[in-house]
Amino acid sequence: MAMDPGGIVAWIIVGLIAGFIASHLVRGAGFGLIGDIIVGIIGAFIGGILASVLGFGGSAGFWGTVVVSIIGAVVLLLILHAVSPSARARGI
Repeated sequence: MAMDPGGIVAWIIVGLIAGFIASHLVRGAGFGLIGDIIVGIIGAFIGGILASVLGFGGSAGFWGTVVVSIIGAVVLLLILHAVSPSARARGI
Protein backbone atom coordinates (compact mmCIF):
# COMPACT_ATOMS: atom_id res chain seq x y z
CA MET A 1 0.00 0.00 0.00
CA ALA A 2 1.57 3.30 -1.10
CA MET A 3 1.35 6.47 0.95
CA ASP A 4 0.00 9.50 -0.90
CA PRO A 5 2.34 12.44 -0.18
CA GLY A 6 -0.44 14.89 -1.02
CA GLY A 7 -2.69 13.26 1.57
CA ILE A 8 0.00 13.50 4.24
CA VAL A 9 0.60 17.16 3.44
CA ALA A 10 -3.16 17.82 3.59
CA TRP A 11 -3.38 16.15 7.04
CA ILE A 12 -0.47 18.30 8.27
CA ILE A 13 -2.05 21.49 6.92
CA VAL A 14 -5.47 20.67 8.40
CA GLY A 15 -3.80 19.67 11.67
CA LEU A 16 -1.84 22.92 11.81
CA ILE A 17 -4.91 25.05 11.12
CA ALA A 18 -7.10 23.14 13.58
CA GLY A 19 -4.46 22.99 16.31
CA PHE A 20 -3.62 26.68 15.97
CA ILE A 21 -7.23 27.83 16.10
CA ALA A 22 -8.12 25.42 18.93
CA SER A 23 -5.13 26.61 20.96
CA HIS A 24 -6.46 30.15 20.69
CA LEU A 25 -10.01 29.12 21.60
CA VAL A 26 -9.00 27.20 24.74
CA ARG A 27 -7.44 29.40 27.39
CA GLY A 28 -3.91 28.43 28.37
CA ALA A 29 -3.48 26.04 25.45
CA GLY A 30 -0.85 25.97 22.76
CA PHE A 31 2.00 23.51 22.38
CA GLY A 32 4.11 25.17 19.69
CA LEU A 33 4.07 24.43 15.99
CA ILE A 34 4.67 20.68 16.14
CA GLY A 35 2.43 20.25 19.19
CA ASP A 36 -0.40 22.17 17.53
CA ILE A 37 -0.10 20.00 14.42
CA ILE A 38 -0.27 16.84 16.54
CA VAL A 39 -3.24 18.19 18.54
CA GLY A 40 -4.97 19.13 15.27
CA ILE A 41 -4.41 15.73 13.68
CA ILE A 42 -5.58 13.85 16.78
CA GLY A 43 -8.45 16.35 16.99
CA ALA A 44 -9.41 15.45 13.43
CA PHE A 45 -9.83 11.83 14.48
CA ILE A 46 -11.80 12.83 17.60
CA GLY A 47 -13.96 15.24 15.58
CA GLY A 48 -14.58 12.57 12.94
CA ILE A 49 -15.72 10.11 15.60
CA LEU A 50 -17.97 12.74 17.20
CA ALA A 51 -19.44 13.68 13.82
CA SER A 52 -20.17 10.03 13.02
CA VAL A 53 -21.78 9.42 16.41
CA LEU A 54 -23.95 12.52 15.97
CA GLY A 55 -24.96 11.45 12.45
CA PHE A 56 -22.91 13.99 10.49
CA GLY A 57 -20.79 11.40 8.64
CA GLY A 58 -19.80 11.83 5.03
CA SER A 59 -17.60 14.13 3.01
CA ALA A 60 -17.68 17.76 4.06
CA GLY A 61 -14.91 19.10 1.84
CA PHE A 62 -11.76 20.87 3.01
CA TRP A 63 -13.38 23.54 5.18
CA GLY A 64 -15.84 21.09 6.71
CA THR A 65 -12.89 18.89 7.61
CA VAL A 66 -11.13 21.87 9.19
CA VAL A 67 -14.22 22.74 11.27
CA VAL A 68 -14.64 19.14 12.45
CA SER A 69 -10.93 19.02 13.26
CA ILE A 70 -11.13 22.25 15.25
CA ILE A 71 -14.03 20.89 17.29
CA GLY A 72 -12.11 17.68 17.96
CA ALA A 73 -8.94 19.59 18.85
CA VAL A 74 -10.87 21.81 21.30
CA VAL A 75 -12.33 18.68 22.94
CA LEU A 76 -8.83 17.17 23.15
CA LEU A 77 -7.36 20.34 24.68
CA LEU A 78 -10.16 20.55 27.24
CA ILE A 79 -9.50 16.93 28.23
CA LEU A 80 -5.75 17.53 28.41
CA HIS A 81 -6.25 20.58 30.61
CA ALA A 82 -8.72 18.76 32.85
CA VAL A 83 -6.27 15.94 33.58
CA SER A 84 -3.07 17.98 33.74
CA PRO A 85 -1.55 18.48 37.20
CA SER A 86 -1.42 22.28 36.78
CA ALA A 87 -5.18 22.42 36.06
CA ARG A 88 -5.97 20.40 39.16
CA ALA A 89 -3.73 22.67 41.25
CA ARG A 90 -5.69 25.72 40.01
CA GLY A 91 -9.01 24.02 40.69
CA ILE A 92 -10.14 24.06 37.06
